[in-house]
Amino acid sequence: MLSFLTVPLLALTLSLPAFAAPSRHVRRATSNPVASAYYTGWHASEDAPLSAVPWDKYNTLIYAFAETTPSVHEITLNGSAPEVFPQFVTEAHKHNVRAHIGIGGWTGGRWFSSNVATAENRTAFANTINNFVERYDLDGVNLDWEYPGKQGVGCNVVNSNDSANFLEFIQELRQTLNEKVTLTAVVPLTPYQSDMTGYAKILDYIVLMNEDVWGSWSSSANKWDQLCGVNAWTKAGFALAKIVLSVPSYGRSYSISPSNVFVEGSSDQLVSYPPFNASNQPLGDDWSGTGGMDVCGVYQGPGDTWNFRGLVQEGWLTNCGVPAEGIDYRFDNCSKTPYIYSKTSGVMISYDNAESFAAKGQYISSEGLLGFSMWEEGGDHNDILLDSIRKAAGF
Repeated sequence: MLSFLTVPLLALTLSLPAFAAPSRHVRRATSNPVASAYYTGWHASEDAPLSAVPWDKYNTLIYAFAETTPSVHEITLNGSAPEVFPQFVTEAHKHNVRAHIGIGGWTGGRWFSSNVATAENRTAFANTINNFVERYDLDGVNLDWEYPGKQGVGCNVVNSNDSANFLEFIQELRQTLNEKVTLTAVVPLTPYQSDMTGYAKILDYIVLMNEDVWGSWSSSANKWDQLCGVNAWTKAGFALAKIVLSVPSYGRSYSISPSNVFVEGSSDQLVSYPPFNASNQPLGDDWSGTGGMDVCGVYQGPGDTWNFRGLVQEGWLTNCGVPAEGIDYRFDNCSKTPYIYSKTSGVMISYDNAESFAAKGQYISSEGLLGFSMWEEGGDHNDILLDSIRKAAGF
């Protein structure tokens, strides 16, 4: 029997003043609006070389990722094109863009817990990161331990004291790093604990993960979104001006029967949040992966993600980023995000476009958030998403 779930094909997610790009080696200043993105080294040879980065449209780029290891004395770039990283830093500095290193990530944060579990480990790990920063002349550290105290990829070390230990670690790391080095963290929509003021005093800002809010794993039409996430973090102690909104350049695919996708009596008007066949997961684009054993030794099937660039390359969208002929489209005014459907394949894709990125930019501007950070830089097409959010946010 097929398993059907109600999918909220809402967002993978949702004016700042104009800025002058910050010069290197000046005291970090959280008052400067942030226009940033993650650069994935593993895609450098797959249609996203450093030469294609629109450097003049960013003031910060974060290299993904340096991964944690079982040793507090080592972080590694293995798996993320270590040979590209020095060039990334050189190019960033040449264009007056701050070069940050992302540490951790979904698969790379497995040993955060053990690395910060004791005072001795925290000191050693802080020194390891500082040595890395000094070796490559970096401008910032972005800690991507997404779920302290909770399991992530499936084989993370987990400790009930993770959140408290993490706070003590960032306090030590802040004292270890040069004061000119920016210290930030990637965080989920839900704070680790009700009171995050200790973190707020140390971190220059947080990057709020406003993607993968829903997907094929969802069991109900939740309404948790960026508004809830921002409200939760401000209630926990973070000022709006210390929150950077993470925005996705990708979407996810779903298998939906034509009988469930159209408004009754219509052949082209899509319904809101149709049920999907969770047992028949459609493939994503060429960046989504073909499946295989993950870092935990567990088999994972092919990916379901579609980057904006992939939607254009595979004919879902035109070169201008609008639905191609024969592709049905709906823009959801609740989430301010679109989805598209192919009658031929029975596949629906929820994603972000120029209009949804403009809504996010307007939200950043109206609420006084610090800026945006796109995952990932190479996922855009002709800067359609980037230009949209920059304009709406006031850059």
